[in-house]
Amino acid sequence: MIDARLLPFIKRALDRPARALVARGISADQITLAGFGIGLLGVVAAAAGLFGAALLCLALNRLADGLDGAVARLTRPTDRGAFLDIALDFMFYGLFPLGFALHDAPTNALPAAVLIASFIGTGSSFLAFSIIAEKRGITSDAYPTKGIYYLGGLTEGTETIALFVAMCLFPALFPWLAYGFAALCAITTITRWMAGWRLFSRDHT
Repeated sequence: MIDARLLPFIKRALDRPARALVARGISADQITLAGFGIGLLGVVAAAAGLFGAALLCLALNRLADGLDGAVARLTRPTDRGAFLDIALDFMFYGLFPLGFALHDAPTNALPAAVLIASFIGTGSSFLAFSIIAEKRGITSDAYPTKGIYYLGGLTEGTETIALFVAMCLFPALFPWLAYGFAALCAITTITRWMAGWRLFSRDHT
């Protein structure tokens, strides 16, 4: 919901560290892979009940997610890099709640399953819309630097990361956080379905 407003500030903040990484010969793909690896450590930390460590890994993962795009724009953006970034982002979003489910399965398994299912709704509607938008040559003015058409919604990246932070800070509230966010994801999914239904029902020439 607020990703587009934050994007210009994030780009400015990451420009200097991105230039430093480029000067050291570090590629965008290397940052993407390292960030995903750190994210996996965060899942393990959450499963072990080390929520402070999970929060740190989450922060580093998200920093890497911003830096890989900044480095790519300073060098040469590639389709492979865009694919890797998007694929690993979606995987990380699905895996992070799993750590909390593994930590306390009797309490957290069902809420985590509901949340992950809701992520499938938001993710599949996002990607399906992007595929057809690309086919029709539709672009997004709000996200001109994204590798694919970026369809917003009530629960975007910023809101999802805020959820994960809250989970790390208040792990006992995980079920309530998971169910509440899953409901918001359901709204996002439905609005994206409606947007695609309306837009793609028009004849395309």
